[in-house]
Amino acid sequence: MDWLYTFSGFAVGLVVGLTGVGGGSLMTPLLVLVFGVAPVTAVGTDLLFAALTKAGGAWAHARRGNVEWHVVGWLAAGSVPASAATLVLLHVFVPHPGKLSAIVSLALGVALILTACALLFRERLHALAERRAPVSFDKKNASLRPLILGAILGVLVTVSSVGAGALGVTALFFLYPGVAAARIVGTDIAHAVPLALVAGLGHAAAGVVDWKLLLALLVGSLPGIWLGSSLCRKIPERVLRTALAAMLVLIGGKLAL
Repeated sequence: MDWLYTFSGFAVGLVVGLTGVGGGSLMTPLLVLVFGVAPVTAVGTDLLFAALTKAGGAWAHARRGNVEWHVVGWLAAGSVPASAATLVLLHVFVPHPGKLSAIVSLALGVALILTACALLFRERLHALAERRAPVSFDKKNASLRPLILGAILGVLVTVSSVGAGALGVTALFFLYPGVAAARIVGTDIAHAVPLALVAGLGHAAAGVVDWKLLLALLVGSLPGIWLGSSLCRKIPERVLRTALAAMLVLIGGKLAL
């Protein structure tokens, strides 16, 4: 079974390398629906998987100057406390495993459908954001908006492990129209690392992380991401994004229902 987990990690890593999204939105439902992993265990394991894999991406973006750390701070100020509060609510006030799995499955289904919509309408949403008056990442423009966005992402990511990628980037485009896409993506990835790490460690403290599974996924995903990044220019992104979105809608609908 370990080699199947490693192969799955490679396949998901390949998609992430090709499209830039799809980590949590593919890995968690794959573990739940194909391998029969409990939803809570799948979410907790995938969160640590995301934290470790995105740390490399955040480091690369930071070296290129694409991370606005004060915005990351505002986002984390909202997401980390929200994640901690969500963890307490999940593992302390919903102790019954069946009810907890039902809540996580519903949240995962909704998050996947929202992510699919963000992928399908990405170009239209970005064009709509660009029509607004430009807003820079300047510290003078810091407000409660990124704090609130961070809190929303903190709850969504902690419950479903989905949302920090496509949804976070789309929301940041609306908060900061006119900012270069590379800086938006770099800032979002940098914020996803502490959020996924805190949420993942919280689930680990509750004993719902499969460490052996995590290692097998990492072994496959790292070469998959490298290969996907090398091939991304040879395959039309729109085709891949549409196919991925359609798959997420089907998976999300099945989990939500």
